[in-house]
Amino acid sequence: MKTQRRVSAAVVALLLGGAGIAISASPALAAEATYKVRCVPPAGGGDPVEGETTARITAPAAARVGDEVDVVWETVKPASNNTDLMDIPKDAVQPTGWIALGGGMGELKVVGEKKNPPIPKKAPMVMSPMKGKLKLTKAGKITLTPGKYDVAVTFSFGTFVTKCAPVGEVKGGATIDVSAGSSGGTTSGGTTSGGTTSGGTTSGGTTTGGATTGGSTTSGGSTTGGAGGQTDFPGKPVEVSFDCGPVVPGGIKTPVTINARKNGGSYDLTVKTAKGAMAAPMALPAGALKPSMDVKLGGADSGTVKVSGPANAEAIPDKGPVSLSDMTGTYKPGKTGKVTLSPDQLTIDVTMAPGSTPINVPCKAASSGVSLELDTTAQAGGSGSSTSTGTSTGTGTSGGLADTGAEDEGGIQALALVAGTVILLGGAVFTFTPWRRLRGTR
Repeated sequence: MKTQRRVSAAVVALLLGGAGIAISASPALAAEATYKVRCVPPAGGGDPVEGETTARITAPAAARVGDEVDVVWETVKPASNNTDLMDIPKDAVQPTGWIALGGGMGELKVVGEKKNPPIPKKAPMVMSPMKGKLKLTKAGKITLTPGKYDVAVTFSFGTFVTKCAPVGEVKGGATIDVSAGSSGGTTSGGTTSGGTTSGGTTSGGTTTGGATTGGSTTSGGSTTGGAGGQTDFPGKPVEVSFDCGPVVPGGIKTPVTINARKNGGSYDLTVKTAKGAMAAPMALPAGALKPSMDVKLGGADSGTVKVSGPANAEAIPDKGPVSLSDMTGTYKPGKTGKVTLSPDQLTIDVTMAPGSTPINVPCKAASSGVSLELDTTAQAGGSGSSTSTGTSTGTGTSGGLADTGAEDEGGIQALALVAGTVILLGGAVFTFTPWRRLRGTR
């Protein structure tokens, strides 16, 4: 029976230590360290937060110079639970840690598998054990102290990394008593099997605009603006590719249509994107998504006109269709002649709670085209330079405009990704919650 117990203990130590077993190393022993950490979200993800974590370091109690030993870092107690905004899917969390080595051996990088059960909202975070191999190069007692670590969470729309570092001194950890071996090692300590986290590979989508070919051509929709008493000028839908940088891998593709209505010497603009046919990545409250866009002027005039739309009036259920509202603004010509209007930068402000600071997601038009061309007459105080813009209005009218077909086309590609990504960057899926929350749960 005693022999069986010893064999079982050795099997457990082997499982904790990794796939290999250290040559000539003694059975693995574990030691814990509890310490405060400060975690920095990805760019644009808000302010750093603090929490407390407990790490268990498992390593052989004794070994010889020249041995390569297995080291394991287990997260016994995460700094906090998952937040109440988003579930984390199965096998989405991958931790990477750095263990400080005493005796002037530097640090050891340990990496965990991307393996976890689904983590519901408010449930404890689960991170796989982080493992690495350490080559022992000199005799003496070597301490292994947990330090900084990264937590990468992968969704269909990308991988986002929160970086955490100790606040103050870390006490505790494992110790290896290294004796002189028959052959002294010459390799440097702190090697590791590493491991890389791959970012999400979500495509931006390729929704086509019904039977309209739009495309990124240079010819506009209407070419007779202002002539013959015409007041309404429908534009052509053009397929626009928006580059949102690392926030939305793959960017966004959607048909965009610029319509105009003559109002005195100015034009009331209405910019439409395709109605949503995609499922929301999670439930979004009313007022969560507010779009705006720069309309680029070309031809006789120059500059941009800002148009903006209201936030969604109703809540969007989980997996419900997501759309951007129509955006309106006023263009006051600064030059006489033929002026082209093209979609340019799109901006989406996301507000997940009333009174909270909106998270701004800028998306540059990587490819675009002319949607509308107008014959204009210069107005005093109008556009006419690359630095001046038209007057933005929040209540432009869309009634009476020609039906462009864009409203009936496919959903805005990757808009759901924008919403989910921004929520993530806003602190919804970080491993750690603000310190004031942690105080409240103690």
